[in-house]
Amino acid sequence: MPSNDCVEFKPPFIRIPLFFSCPISIQNPKFPFFNPPFACHSPNISSQKPKFSITHFLNSIKLPENVIKFPFFSKAQLPGSSELSVSQPSESGLTGLTQLKEELSPVSSEGDERVLIKEVLVRGKDGNELEKKELELEVLMALKDSKPNSALSVQDVQEDVHRVIDSGSFVSCRPVVVDSKDGIKLVFEVEPNQELRGLVCEGANVLPSKFIEDSFQDGYGKVVNVRHLGGVIDSINGWYMERGLFGMVSGVEILSDGVLKLQVSEAEVNDISIRFLDKEMHEKPVGKTKPETILRELSTKKGQIYSINQGKRDVETVLAMGIMDDVGIIPQPSGETGKVDLVMNVVERVSGGFSAGGGLSSGITNGLLSGFIGSLSYCHKNLFGKNQKVNVSLERGQIDSIFRIAYQVPWIDGDNKRTRSSIMVQNSRNPGTLVHGEQPGGSSLTIDRVTAGIEVSRPLRPKLNGTAGLTFQHSGARDHSGNPLSKDYYGSPLAASGNFHDNMLLSKCELGYTGDSGSSMLVFSMEQGLPILPEWLCFNRINSRLRKRVKAGPANILLSLSGGHVVGSFSPHEAFAIGGTDSVRGYDEGAVGSGRSYVVGCGEISFPLFGPVDGALFADYGSDLGSGPSVLGDPAGARLKPGSGYGYGCGIRFESPLGPLRLEYALNDSQGGRFHFGVGYRN
Repeated sequence: MPSNDCVEFKPPFIRIPLFFSCPISIQNPKFPFFNPPFACHSPNISSQKPKFSITHFLNSIKLPENVIKFPFFSKAQLPGSSELSVSQPSESGLTGLTQLKEELSPVSSEGDERVLIKEVLVRGKDGNELEKKELELEVLMALKDSKPNSALSVQDVQEDVHRVIDSGSFVSCRPVVVDSKDGIKLVFEVEPNQELRGLVCEGANVLPSKFIEDSFQDGYGKVVNVRHLGGVIDSINGWYMERGLFGMVSGVEILSDGVLKLQVSEAEVNDISIRFLDKEMHEKPVGKTKPETILRELSTKKGQIYSINQGKRDVETVLAMGIMDDVGIIPQPSGETGKVDLVMNVVERVSGGFSAGGGLSSGITNGLLSGFIGSLSYCHKNLFGKNQKVNVSLERGQIDSIFRIAYQVPWIDGDNKRTRSSIMVQNSRNPGTLVHGEQPGGSSLTIDRVTAGIEVSRPLRPKLNGTAGLTFQHSGARDHSGNPLSKDYYGSPLAASGNFHDNMLLSKCELGYTGDSGSSMLVFSMEQGLPILPEWLCFNRINSRLRKRVKAGPANILLSLSGGHVVGSFSPHEAFAIGGTDSVRGYDEGAVGSGRSYVVGCGEISFPLFGPVDGALFADYGSDLGSGPSVLGDPAGARLKPGSGYGYGCGIRFESPLGPLRLEYALNDSQGGRFHFGVGYRN
């Protein structure tokens, strides 16, 4: 096979200077908005006037339409012509029709006249032998009825001519009957297709040039077989279908110099418009959402080749905005050939409203009821028609209370990096039992915080997000009557500044990686206290979390690891608390220890039981790495916390509209047992 040394691809025009002599043009009806030219297969079939004619044969035989067939073109049959001739060499000495008829032996007289054929030969269109013997063999293998010493009818010969053409390697086939002294010879004069010398592909913007080159590589220097060509075109169309792209081979032309020209039609996105519908699917003149707010969320842009898969992802993205009840994309023919207009139909949902709910506090150690929190909130999810959100919420329990105002901008105007921002003001009261435990005499200790901050975040890489923020916090401890405290029952300081409260200005930086379908997660964060004023705290805190989920048959294996460290002066209640539902199960909240450093690991196997209920087996371990005494006042040592411990047990999971509901029972290393109830996934 000749080498393909000079191959050059230049999408959308791809040329291989290195295929048949008849122009072919095919129209594919699969995509109505494609209008490729309808070309014809017009081989040059020349016929010579025979010296002698067998009148019945010549007038009765119906010569085949010379058709180039592709499996996906059911109607691309274009007429050609051929004829059957009977010639006699001059040396035979036979002249005249009467003498020739005497040499014919009719086998049937029932209207299906047959002629006894002594020999069957294959020749080129000029009557000479074919240069390539494999082509002669291909013709002989295609013949079914035309065999030596066989009696043939007109229909038999006609069907064999069709078989030769349908083999795919020949432009024309002309049967010629020759009378000789040895008997009647049937000669099939064929014209092979040209050899493949080069390839030109036009209109391929996204189709890889190497894919086209590899598809035709085995055919260079060989006679073009139309059947094989149809398979190659099917594979090219399959490449588009597998990727959900609107593209296909719309035309094929075989040039006179052995070059095959492929015309590829790809549906380029011409325009994208938003159509607002009401609940009854009637069109509305305008919607509450600005069209540009929706369009900027789409990964499909004008000038791209339209992808169905990409369109599906765009629908999911718009639904994830939380302001639409229904979304759909409809491709429509454009006024320009080879282009498509996209119409996105959206049904908006109510943007704002009140809601109520409940939950559990993670800092409660003396029963579920005391940890129950009720909530009331008002949320508007589409402020100014830009998908901006404002949320005002109040959460209240027997001990806990949180009042929060938050404003979120999911995409800052004028930014092309999908940068989002949020502003938050919060006043909270939480139990101080995580670090300081229960106070003797039944008195309670709470930590009050007033917090205000701003954060910005944006995608850095696929699956990788970055966040930066600045937060001010004013915090202090109070007793059950609301009076400020500077020390706890054991005399341990409750504020690092020596006053009733601590002030801190924290700068934050966080990187988060999330794997496919949440199978893995890695979060690393760092906070730095900025001592703008002398009494403001200065410290550095780092924290990281790693989670990996592995599928093992019907079961899921979950492995998680977290750890952190603090350097500098910080409030005791800001120490890392270890133990509890989201830490080491089998212990009360914060009962393992609290320190400047910590590490917690967990292994869990979950498996389906029935319906939405799963079972789980787990084991946890946590340690403060000996850092408990370095916390101001050593609150863990004063309460005789062990500093490290493990727990193991079993539980069930129930999928609910609020998320997974977890009910678990665990034993710790001191053989103490405890039930845990949680909502949502572990951190």
